[in-house]
Amino acid sequence: MDGILPLWKEKGMTSHDCVFKVRKMLQTKKVGHTGTLDPEVEGVLPLCIGEATKIVPFLTDTSKTYRATALLGYSTDTEDQTGIKKEETPIQSAFSPEEIKKELKSFEGETTQQVPLYSAVKVNGKKLYEYARANEPVTRPFRQIQIHNIRFLSTTYDKVNKTQRIDFDVSCSKGTYIRTLCLDIGKALGYPAHMSALVRTATGDFYENDTITLNQLQDIIDREQSIPLLDIDQGLPHLDSLDVDNETMRKVSYGQKLPLPNPIPKTKFFRILFQKQVIAIYQMHDNRQEIKPARVFRFDDRK
Repeated sequence: MDGILPLWKEKGMTSHDCVFKVRKMLQTKKVGHTGTLDPEVEGVLPLCIGEATKIVPFLTDTSKTYRATALLGYSTDTEDQTGIKKEETPIQSAFSPEEIKKELKSFEGETTQQVPLYSAVKVNGKKLYEYARANEPVTRPFRQIQIHNIRFLSTTYDKVNKTQRIDFDVSCSKGTYIRTLCLDIGKALGYPAHMSALVRTATGDFYENDTITLNQLQDIIDREQSIPLLDIDQGLPHLDSLDVDNETMRKVSYGQKLPLPNPIPKTKFFRILFQKQVIAIYQMHDNRQEIKPARVFRFDDRK
């Protein structure tokens, strides 16, 4: 059983919970996820099964798309709705959609983001949230991230609580913290803020409409129907490809180095295809005169 299961992770579960359940349901240990989602976040979580576990690092590197809500008026210690309220500044007059769109647009492109205190990023061998729980001071690192696109959806002003909700879609590079983005959007508008809701709507080329839930998967198993796994290559469209002939295919199947192709693929890693089937992922050799395997997949066409 080899392929990609485009799972819809529901709220209340960790990514590891999903992996554990699918391992049990499919009766296989070879299951890996492609990017952690917090328990309070739902959304697209492609799981790699069998041979597809070899492409987990390449799927983790893909862009992600989210539907998020920033709530202006107060911040929290965790930067999201699960934290304790910190700074509070009531909003006396609502921002217009035009004002919000202008500020959102300013975040597009490459930017620097400070890693949140409540995160698993390590500093001096210790996770940041461990510093936070122990109330120990720590300098949080900064990261370069890319916001590919950010789109305003709607806004609602709460006259009673003097807060304003901003809903938006964002497509971004891996490692982007959406809760920190919400905090920064608030700062740009002059108010404390936090992320009050988040849904991941896409990972790479896997979208919300492609997914199934754990309950749906269990129903498929109970009915003894075929598991709806997607082909390994569907997780790798962001990599260039190189078609090989029968003789070269045999060399690839045994993990041999190959002469430098012409033209040279543009991506750091690239797919090796035989009869339209991905059989390996290669990369440039250190000597710059050959290419070498990064991953070789099991396949049945060796001759």
